[in-house]
Amino acid sequence: MRVAKVVDLSVVVDARTQVYPGDPVPDLRPATRIETHGYNVLALSLGSHTGTHVDAPYHFLEGGPRLEDLDLGLFVGPGVIADVRGHAPRTPVTWEELQPVADRLGPGAILAIRTGWAEERYGTPAYLDHPSLDPAACEEVLARGVRTIAIDALSPDPTADPTADFACHRLVLGAGGAICENLANLGAVDFPDPLFVLLPLRLGGDADGAPCRAAALRLEP
Repeated sequence: MRVAKVVDLSVVVDARTQVYPGDPVPDLRPATRIETHGYNVLALSLGSHTGTHVDAPYHFLEGGPRLEDLDLGLFVGPGVIADVRGHAPRTPVTWEELQPVADRLGPGAILAIRTGWAEERYGTPAYLDHPSLDPAACEEVLARGVRTIAIDALSPDPTADPTADFACHRLVLGAGGAICENLANLGAVDFPDPLFVLLPLRLGGDADGAPCRAAALRLEP
């Protein structure tokens, strides 16, 4: 097999990166410069859920697996893109809307929900008003063996909603799965059966998540 095409599904991490309300704003600044030290090095300050990133169960479950505990197989697998664009702000994505891809959902598959929010609203206040995944739909996806759910928004649950109980986070992470948030560029995946690669930084300790360089690969014999 060879890689015939690579589509970058990640947002750029810099001072302008939109973060979940209350999360650290990334700060990238020179630590050394060629003219003074002979080489360039950046000093990075950012949260574990900066930009395109993955959530480990420990993000919401006190006794849940940390990032280092997770099988890397959660982050690489056949990508299934559910195109649900056209939602009004803060409305749920239902199981009925996922029916067109239901027959492709199974163990090892990575479901990516394309709301269109990243394409149209990233970097604006309206990005916070993204659609969310209905918990009943999340349960149906998990029942088919999927353990990784991704979305082109800040979260599969409502953002900045004081009544939210983060049901989808608790369902996916409680099943030992992973969540990938802030995907970008899903519209550029114009080929069938992409291979998704969502590998996070290998953070040790009590890492509850980490930024990743997400990509969709087209494989050919």
